[in-house]
Amino acid sequence: MDYITGFKEKDTMEISELLAEGMLGRTVKVNGAVHVIRDMGEIAFIILRKREGLLQGVYEEGITRFDLKDLREGFTVEITGTLAESDKAPNGIEIRIIEIKVLSEPAESMPLPVNKWKMPTSLEAKLNYRPISLRNIRERAKFKLQEGIVRGFRDFLYGEGFTEIHTPKIGAKSAEGGANLFRLEYFHRPAILQQSPQFYKQMMVGVYDRVFETAPVFRAEKHNTKRHLNEYTSLDFEMGYIDGFEDIMAMETGFLQYTMQLLEKEYARELQILGITLPRTDVIPAVRFDEIKQLVSEKYERKMRNPFDLEPEEEVLISQYAKEEWDADFIFVTHYPSKKRPFYAMDDPEDTRYTLSFDLLFRGMEITTGGQRIHDYHKLLEKMETRGMTEEGMEQYLSAFKYGMPPHGGLGIGMERLTMKLVGEDNVRETTLFPRDLSRLEP
Repeated sequence: MDYITGFKEKDTMEISELLAEGMLGRTVKVNGAVHVIRDMGEIAFIILRKREGLLQGVYEEGITRFDLKDLREGFTVEITGTLAESDKAPNGIEIRIIEIKVLSEPAESMPLPVNKWKMPTSLEAKLNYRPISLRNIRERAKFKLQEGIVRGFRDFLYGEGFTEIHTPKIGAKSAEGGANLFRLEYFHRPAILQQSPQFYKQMMVGVYDRVFETAPVFRAEKHNTKRHLNEYTSLDFEMGYIDGFEDIMAMETGFLQYTMQLLEKEYARELQILGITLPRTDVIPAVRFDEIKQLVSEKYERKMRNPFDLEPEEEVLISQYAKEEWDADFIFVTHYPSKKRPFYAMDDPEDTRYTLSFDLLFRGMEITTGGQRIHDYHKLLEKMETRGMTEEGMEQYLSAFKYGMPPHGGLGIGMERLTMKLVGEDNVRETTLFPRDLSRLEP
């Protein structure tokens, strides 16, 4: 009988280990996937794809104990050789190969040219072969940055005293309402996929004061646009004992500042691969909904068509205005009309046509919706009544308020949209690992 006593050190090395001081000239062993082979005759450059990037191996005829003709792109291999310096190689190092051991062989040739810097193929082809297209270095880099965004969200909120929660995605009642619900049968009972963790976040404010979640949400919207998905990841938080909805905007600004610093420090390689300039987050302007609509209408001579919401074109113009007037990449648009916000949004006591809520726009697109919630039980019931709503299916949610809740508010950030605008893509599917939209359920 064997015992597993813990993590087992391997004799194969990663790129960061190879770059350590004193490694040049040593015999090393590494593994990886053959990304590309550049055959120059008596020598060949074998570029391996590893989790930390690309690594160059040098095959030398008569020295490397392997027949180059037996190697193809897509093989996974283990190579042994001498680590050497090379100005032209990725990371400035290469391995002069002595031995190659094949770990696995592909059954077919690659369907996409993943070894190209920019794959000359359509988005549809990339999504059809998603497990393969993601092996491209630039495609991989997008999702490493997405990792950094989620890491920044978690780390920052942990530091601010938030508790991470995990709420159910199958429920009896939706927090948002409306017709865009995925309905299903749950053991002979009607159920829905949650559009938001809103009800649960609010209930948990009564438990931990400050909570957050990163999880999927579902919207049965029949949109086929570059900005909509039917399943996306929402970065949500809710916090109690606030003085006003400005506290929520301040917390999000802190998250953005922390995350951009994290990306600059820990994800410099990915930023360089994608040629990204990080946005300004030192100061983010906050402007009322009605005021910014008027300012944009006057400056760009655009007639306001919808007095209660922002159209995609308006979001672009508002971001353009913020950049031109204040050199701002982000802008908070506050005090949205009450009729366009959910029943739990707190109305502005000075003008109940508007709410103490906001959207955050980033480079022409809304990436966040948030605001202060109604925390008084009787006012919540009153708001529901004015909207013709009943308490059916919301008894558990309402009970949290019946027995006392602090002033609170929160927000939800669209992870894929934030990544999309950060990396400069124009379609949210480019920054979604496996998109779900009107026509796509696979892979």
